[in-house]
Amino acid sequence: MSTANLSAEVPATVPESEAVDAAHTVVIVDDSAMDRRLAGAIVQKISGWQTLFAADGKEALEILQHKVADVVLTDMLMPEMDGLELVRAIRAKHPLVPVILMTAHGSEELSIQALRNGAASYVPKKSLARDLEDTLDGVLAASQSNRREQLALDCLIQQETLYRLENDVSLVGPLVGHLEHQMERLHLCEPSGLVLVGVALHEALTNAILHGNLGIRSELRETDDGEYYRLIAERRKQTPWCDRRVSVRAAMTPREAVFVIRDEGDGFDPEQLPDPTDPANLGRVSGRGLLLIQTFMDRVEHNERGNEITLVKRRA
Repeated sequence: MSTANLSAEVPATVPESEAVDAAHTVVIVDDSAMDRRLAGAIVQKISGWQTLFAADGKEALEILQHKVADVVLTDMLMPEMDGLELVRAIRAKHPLVPVILMTAHGSEELSIQALRNGAASYVPKKSLARDLEDTLDGVLAASQSNRREQLALDCLIQQETLYRLENDVSLVGPLVGHLEHQMERLHLCEPSGLVLVGVALHEALTNAILHGNLGIRSELRETDDGEYYRLIAERRKQTPWCDRRVSVRAAMTPREAVFVIRDEGDGFDPEQLPDPTDPANLGRVSGRGLLLIQTFMDRVEHNERGNEITLVKRRA
């Protein structure tokens, strides 16, 4: 397959017997025939690349259904399906195929949205001749790394990790983000679902530190907010509270994620927990965390002592 002759584009349906044996394929998507040819000419000068062409997003998706592509290079402003819609569709149907945007004046806002929705990079149309080669090589290197990792993840039966946290709530966010990433790699949740799981984990970990290890009653926050935070800072430096730790065990399979969070505090009687779904309790600060945890996870259990909570999230 060749695009050296600029007088005609190479059709996406060129028979395999006529295709040039090239290492990598880029699908160029643009409703302007001239811009497609110009971009194709630039790619053709890059060693080891070949091109396929599409006039809009819908045609590009049809190509991806039948051809193996390494990268999609797309314009943003197109009829039928624009660049943002194409990025979203490729992310959903072909998540391992990275998308590079060709940006021009007037498409800046749409391009920002596309980057936030999963586009891998962008090159201004006026800079294609200078910057496209480096961008293609960089995105391809990252993509191949992700594909190799995904091949290994597809063989994964179970992974289990153990963490030990000091009584510092600033550690909760980074750990939750790390656990969300592990779930995302295993495709256990859609992005919106990951946010909810993250909220539940954040609440459970914060509870383990503040109410478990530091022994601070959540009701205090409703009556004296200043005293609540003063006591947190004080007990983080005093024994026995400062010596306690929170342990977290995360076990994941392609079917579910199980998180066991255990503190070293005195515990409580789980049977005495107020029902967080009772409308009478919805306005209470102390019941908010448990309500979110029970709402966002598929199964929630406490041990008898009340210093350990198990949260289960199953793959949808």
